[in-house]
This record gives sequence, structure tokens and C-alpha cells, in this order.
Amino acid sequence: MNDQHNKLADAKVPVRIVLGALWTSMLFVFAYVDILGFWRADVIKGALAGKVPGSGPHIDQGFLVQATIYVLIPCLMIALTLLTPARVARMANILVSLTYVVTVVVSVVGEHWAYYVLGSVVECVLLLAVAAVAWKWPRQTVATSADLARPQPSELARR
Repeated sequence: MNDQHNKLADAKVPVRIVLGALWTSMLFVFAYVDILGFWRADVIKGALAGKVPGSGPHIDQGFLVQATIYVLIPCLMIALTLLTPARVARMANILVSLTYVVTVVVSVVGEHWAYYVLGSVVECVLLLAVAAVAWKWPRQTVATSADLARPQPSELARR
């Protein structure tokens, strides 16, 4: 079979879908790194004692509300990206992703577990990709009255 007749077509993926996919991937990594943490004795002992391992805070209502808000923001970024005007979605994606890069970097400082560091690096790469894609959000050209007065290439071809 000839390869020229068997080429797959690459479809252009809309920027909103790309951003939604990046946020979704980041959230999966985020969740699974935390889930895998429950195989660690220090995490289990800390949870049973009501304390985040190390010099972390006590696990109480306030901590759990803050943790929920921290997770809800990137979850809601998927809907915000798909449903808000481009200008709002672009700015929110840039600001939120870069803010989360900072929080991930701060959380990994002093960490010695390789799985956690690896997961944090992947989270940062995905978040930086969100910022880059949003930064390069495609622009729509606006026709001016001068553009409207010029004949279009299709009109020239007919003449």
C-alpha cells in the first residue's frame, strides 16, 4: 500500500479544547500524586493524627475548606475556558496557571519522594503549557472599511 494514500489528517484543535485538555491532564496528575501518597506511612500516620506530614497544618474544617477551594479552581477552569468570552478565558488561564505553578513549586521544596517531585514537574509543565497556549490565543482579524472596499481574491478570479 502506498504511504501517500494512507496519510492521516491532522485536524486543527480549537484553543479552548486544548486548554481544557491541559487542565484535565493536570488535575489527573494532581489527584493521582495525592492518591499515591496514601501508600506512604508518614502520610497515613499524619492523616490518622489529623495533621499534614512534616510541619504541615492540622487537618480541620478550615484546612479541608481551603484544600477544596484549591482543587475547585482548576476544576472550574475547564468550564470557564469553554464558556466565557475569549478575553476573560485567556487572562484567567494565564493568571491561574502561573499562580498554580508557584504553589506547586513551593509545595515541592524540601520534598525527597521521587514520585512527588516527578508529579510536580509534570504539573508545572502542563500549567506552563496552559499559560503558553493562552498567551498565543489566536487573534481574529477585524475588517476595516478599507478592507471591505477592496475586491476579494475570489471576486478577482471571477473577473
